[in-house]
Amino acid sequence: MGRRGLLKAGAFSAAAMSTLSLAACGDGGSSSGGSGGAELKFRLAETHPEDYPTTLGDKKFADLVREASDGRIDIQVFAGGQLGEESDVIEQVQMGSIEMTRVSSAPMTEFSSGMGLFGLPYIFDDADHMWRFLDDDSGQQLLGSMEDAGFKGLCYFDPGARSFYTREKAILTPADVKGQKFRVQESEVIIDFIKALGGSPTPMDYGEVYSSLQSGLIDGAENNEPSYYSATHYEVAPNFTRDEHMRVAEILVMNQDSWNGLSDEDKDIIQQAATDAIPFQREKWDAQVESDMAKLKEAGVKITEVDDITPWREAAQPVLDKYGEEFAEYLDKIDELRQA
Repeated sequence: MGRRGLLKAGAFSAAAMSTLSLAACGDGGSSSGGSGGAELKFRLAETHPEDYPTTLGDKKFADLVREASDGRIDIQVFAGGQLGEESDVIEQVQMGSIEMTRVSSAPMTEFSSGMGLFGLPYIFDDADHMWRFLDDDSGQQLLGSMEDAGFKGLCYFDPGARSFYTREKAILTPADVKGQKFRVQESEVIIDFIKALGGSPTPMDYGEVYSSLQSGLIDGAENNEPSYYSATHYEVAPNFTRDEHMRVAEILVMNQDSWNGLSDEDKDIIQQAATDAIPFQREKWDAQVESDMAKLKEAGVKITEVDDITPWREAAQPVLDKYGEEFAEYLDKIDELRQA
């Protein structure tokens, strides 16, 4: 567990807001239909823009909570990084100064090592395979593993598949990654993956990627299609290679102390709303990928489809060898579900 992982939420209970005091928080959020007379108000931090699929999933969740509680509970979504970059927001949610966030599982590895599973390359065949695991008891057990670090995992959202994009040299084979500097999230597993392909991993916040590509500080990055398009990274890195090396789950999380302070009724309302928001978010995700791919092609992006993933898996095998034992239980379940 990294430096941030040592910041247990319980150690900051004095700084964590009680649920009754939260009524003073959340003004200025972007979620529609906010109720000024709500008994409880929570802020949900989101890095992505207002119309991004995960943001829409956040808003659907907030609407469902508001509806089920007859307006008693108001969750306001702050999109576009209004409350800070993802890595900073995670710590604030852990301490209780922000109550909720939608976060990638990659930086959560510093708080819950099991989340490193999603950084392993090429372990899922496709989205349906991944969701069979996430919906399985093993996936739900992994979601609950963050509680010791001060987080209540509410649900997974669809992350899509991460692929490479570059400024100048298009990535056509694993060998093309060699010597290239790639922005990565703060995850040891993902860092090792880039190293296994011969690249140079450069951890940095999402908001710094565009300028770093533009200036040549990095040669490329890796992300899913909607992120690549919505952040306009294609303007400065017009080569996109769909190798779909990782499906790094997105997670909706809440500060554990805030969760513990809720009544059982309100816990049920919030948990059910999170679960019910998943199909909506997945539908929006699929539609967004299709739309953004069309727009990227119109913009002249060079798109390389990887038809045979075998050489890529072989190049990444050292990563699976290194972490296979640590995640053996989950990997066995993933292999079992591959046959489903």
